[in-house]
Amino acid sequence: MKKVIIFLCLIFLNGCNSREAIKNIDNIEDKQYKTTMKQDILSIMMAYPGYIVDIKVENDNVYLITKGNQKIIYDHKTQKSDEEKLNNPSIKDVLEQIYPLNDIDTLPEQNFNPGRVRLYSLLKEVYGHTKEQIESNLVNVKCGYRNYPFNSKNNAAKSLEKAMKEVSLLAEQSYHIRNCLYPISGTYNFRYIAGTNRLSPHAFGIAIDLARDNRDYWKWASREQGQARLSSYSKEIVRIFEKNNFIWGGKWGYFDILHFEYRPELIIKSRYFSKKESNGIWYEGVPLNEEIKKYIQLIDSKLE
Repeated sequence: MKKVIIFLCLIFLNGCNSREAIKNIDNIEDKQYKTTMKQDILSIMMAYPGYIVDIKVENDNVYLITKGNQKIIYDHKTQKSDEEKLNNPSIKDVLEQIYPLNDIDTLPEQNFNPGRVRLYSLLKEVYGHTKEQIESNLVNVKCGYRNYPFNSKNNAAKSLEKAMKEVSLLAEQSYHIRNCLYPISGTYNFRYIAGTNRLSPHAFGIAIDLARDNRDYWKWASREQGQARLSSYSKEIVRIFEKNNFIWGGKWGYFDILHFEYRPELIIKSRYFSKKESNGIWYEGVPLNEEIKKYIQLIDSKLE
């Protein structure tokens, strides 16, 4: 439908014939695709600094090369079901749904789940390939009156510490916030997502579940119950965690309202690339320090 609308507009506005219109559509879509690809790759590089060392183009496929010499494909270029994206994700699959940073009042549609697709090859390189490696990277973070293990790599534990300090201060003044926050349900737990062979983000020590309510999770509750829970949930907690690069499971159609997950690539893409660039600069709005300038130069040099 989108292509048809563009096609008709080009003919109407420019007086071009159908063949020229089709060519122009292809050019527009190719430019949009390349812009999105560059933004996605920059989001990954900014989110996991030092872990992406090169970009390679082979047989029209684009790969990120990690410092562990892994090749991670940007786009498989095939139509996938949601389940296939979960089980065999590309970078494009992970970032195609933009995580909303605005407050929400209603549960998203069932097929809107930004962040439920996870790039396991990268997560393993950053946080640990095995249970033993992951556990060697865990440090204790104070959450209320207890310490909870969280992964120290890539500033995950530091980000949780900052978020918890801020929400804990608010909780001292607000029963509502305190009730959403405590008792904390858990952080690190080396386990698989129920009914799958995919590791839970808790297995990497990058997720925290706050106070549990029986209406929090799509498998425990109806959408009506989940909606009631979301409507009463503290927006202050959500804002603070998002400020510290956590996404919230309350913004998924498959809702998981007690769940916060450290996913800086989702937050970075939303923060800087949720709107179309206005001046033709694909990285417009990104803070340009020397490291980020090097990322941009590498991306432009490989993908022009």
